[in-house]
This record gives sequence, C-alpha cells and structure tokens, in this order.
Amino acid sequence: MDIEEYKAFTAKRGYLAAGTEEAKMMRPAAVEAQRITAQINGAFHTPEELRVLFSELTGQPVDESFALFPPVYSDFGKNIRVGKNVFINSGCCFQDQGGVEIGDGCLIGHQVVFATLNHDLVPSKRGNMFPAPIRLGKNVWVGSHATILAGVTVGDNAVIAAGAVVAKDVPANTVVGGVPAKVIKTITEE
Repeated sequence: MDIEEYKAFTAKRGYLAAGTEEAKMMRPAAVEAQRITAQINGAFHTPEELRVLFSELTGQPVDESFALFPPVYSDFGKNIRVGKNVFINSGCCFQDQGGVEIGDGCLIGHQVVFATLNHDLVPSKRGNMFPAPIRLGKNVWVGSHATILAGVTVGDNAVIAAGAVVAKDVPANTVVGGVPAKVIKTITEE
C-alpha cells in the first residue's frame, strides 16, 4: 500500500484494525513527520524555508501566501492540505491520518488541535481506530486552544471561539464556542 492508497482508504472512513496493512502505514509516516517537524521546530527558518519544510511534511506544494509560526506538530503529515493565504500560529497539533483540509484564507490560532482518529470503544479492540476527515471552508478563524474532532466540517466564514471543542459540523457564517461547541451567533456582513 502506498500513501495515496492509504489516503483513499481513510477518506472512505475505513476501519483501521491494528496490525493491518493500512495501520502499518502509520508508523513510517509518523517517523518521517517527526523528522520534518523536528527540523521545523529546532531552529530559526525564514518564511520561505518554512514553506519548503511544510511542503515536505505534507507531500504537497504550499502557496507562497502560506505562513507558519513554529512549533508545529504532526504524527502523519501526508494527509494535510492547505489553501492560499492560510496562517497557522504556534503550537498547533495535526493528528491528520484521517485528513485535514484547511481552505483559503483560514486563520489558525495558537495550540489548535486537529484530531482525525477515534479509538474503538470495545476494550479488546481499543488499538483499532476510525479515521474521519476534518474540513475547514474558506475564511475560517479558529481561536487559540480549540480542538476540532474527527469528521467535522466547518463552513465558510465561521469562527471557532478559543478553547472550544468542536464535535459536530459548524454551519457557514456562524460563531461557535464552549465544550461541546454550540452556535453562539450568526455572522452578518455590515
């Protein structure tokens, strides 16, 4: 199995049973992600150098408008996609085996967590996992220390308040906050 086959498998929310070919893909990808994030986090880099390193982490080119403030953490790396004019602030964690897609114009606050895996609840199967992608639409602002859970889609122009835990989809043009996150208000152009 190669990385593209793995990403297709997880995009379909395939069950990752411990010891299977799919689950075995995670270990070498994690080691590579640790190597690259150690490079990113271990020394000063220019914005251009950070774009090159982040492209290496994701296996995809990132636009010259992309900006990252390290440190950043990922335990997979190859299932992250970012659009244009995306800013990721320091301390963010990407558990991206299930896929993380960040749309154009998104602002990601300090220490945001993207968690795309859930473990099986059955104790004898606890090592098995359910991947599900996280998708942010365009112009989403995610506040500091927010956590976005597996399978969540966030609509265009939405705002996730600092510290929120987002377990359900967020409609476009809304502000959500709290644990679990709930709609606080609708955003209107004025």
